[in-house]
Amino acid sequence: QVQLVESGGGLVQAGASLRLSCAASGRTFSSYAMGWFRQAPGKEREFVARISRSGDTTYRTDSVKGRFTISRDNTKNTVSLQMNRLKPEDTAVYYCAAGVSSYVYWGQGTQVTVSS
Repeated sequence: QVQLVESGGGLVQAGASLRLSCAASGRTFSSYAMGWFRQAPGKEREFVARISRSGDTTYRTDSVKGRFTISRDNTKNTVSLQMNRLKPEDTAVYYCAAGVSSYVYWGQGTQVTVSS
């Protein structure tokens, strides 16, 4: 069982930066790949970024490449999403997720609002 708690969301202007963090409980954090997803109002949840168990492999969706960076610290059981040059279209609730072949553990989400 893994519990995930996101933090770091907020209201910012376009062009600003935010760093989201996700703290995981349990002693098996390094056994899971981690991902970030987001859900904008009226839209389906969409994938943002993922990172492998060791942290040596990452992948981001095209819309955030060059702006968002995912990282993890297995000694602290945390995964982060550094978001730079934010755009109004990045406004959403951001969720972190953990899993092996699929994401089975989800956090409650943190709101990110980007004003124009």
